[in-house]
Amino acid sequence: MDTLVHVVEVLGGIFLILFVAWDVFNTVALPRPTPSVYRLARNLTRWSWRAWRWQANRMSGQRRERWLGGFAPLLVLVLLVAWVVTLAVGFALVDLALGKGFNPPIEDLGTAFYAAGTGLLTIGFGDIVPTALLTRLITLVSAGLGLGTVALVITYLFSLYGSFQRREVLVTTLDARAGAPPSGIALLETLQRTELLSELPALFGAWERWAAEVLDSHLAYPVLGYFRSSHDNESWLASLGAMLDAAVLILTTVESQPRGQAEMLVAIGVHLVEDLSNFFGFPNDGRVAIERDEYDAARTRLEAAGFHLENGDIGWILFAQIRGRYASRLNELARFWMTPPALWIGDRDHDAHHPTVAV
Repeated sequence: MDTLVHVVEVLGGIFLILFVAWDVFNTVALPRPTPSVYRLARNLTRWSWRAWRWQANRMSGQRRERWLGGFAPLLVLVLLVAWVVTLAVGFALVDLALGKGFNPPIEDLGTAFYAAGTGLLTIGFGDIVPTALLTRLITLVSAGLGLGTVALVITYLFSLYGSFQRREVLVTTLDARAGAPPSGIALLETLQRTELLSELPALFGAWERWAAEVLDSHLAYPVLGYFRSSHDNESWLASLGAMLDAAVLILTTVESQPRGQAEMLVAIGVHLVEDLSNFFGFPNDGRVAIERDEYDAARTRLEAAGFHLENGDIGWILFAQIRGRYASRLNELARFWMTPPALWIGDRDHDAHHPTVAV
């Protein structure tokens, strides 16, 4: 009977060790999305975010933003603790089953957890010493896994914050051009007023490169989507939406403007929104997410700014076709991450914005 119990303890410990090692590899080392439902990092993120959102919905203003802003950094630290503790439990079960190979012998789970923890963290007080060849080997493996896990998470943190800072540079600089929260219409108005409209293709080019980098980094490390901008009324999703809206207005509504770079930005922006939405399970319903009168109001603002515009009916059809490729998914992502609402982007009632155009 004791032998059977020891076998179960060893198998259970090995399972926990391999489970954590696989989760760390997929979360930190593998640069691509891994949407397995059996991963600790994925489920911890999903369920903790639901609880965090529930609490955020009972807050408002700056208190709510501070609360939401603390989620992602805290999650990374909690993940590290969860991985280390689970590894310690796994090695504790193995040590308990092989307790006679230690001096003094390990006879209870508490002592086994202590021995496993000191070995995993390479503390090595020397009060519990492995004496058998197998227990020495297990202690070496636990020390290597513990050291490797901590080193990988430190590297992971540097990668996350490096990607976050690169993401936020263009988001912050967009404030002066598009406002906070940003708006594609405000961007075009500002560039026209400041006689910087000739720089619009270069700006679209910079955001095309930004979108490509965000696509790569946020799919490899989805937790980046939970990191919020550090400035009021800023959001990388709202900024992306504003740039896409400006590009679509250039493609469908504004006359006599270069359209090549705008088309390239729409292509990579739609790709970014589509892939992120697929990862989180948000489908595209093809809705434009604004009413025709909102589009007409935008035309009025652009005419007042001095732009020459295409025919309104044709412009609306083309605008609806292109915006329908990303609008509903972008709004779903914005609602999911509870980003500050912006013009045409964010927590909008989709049922009230019913136009659907086949693409």
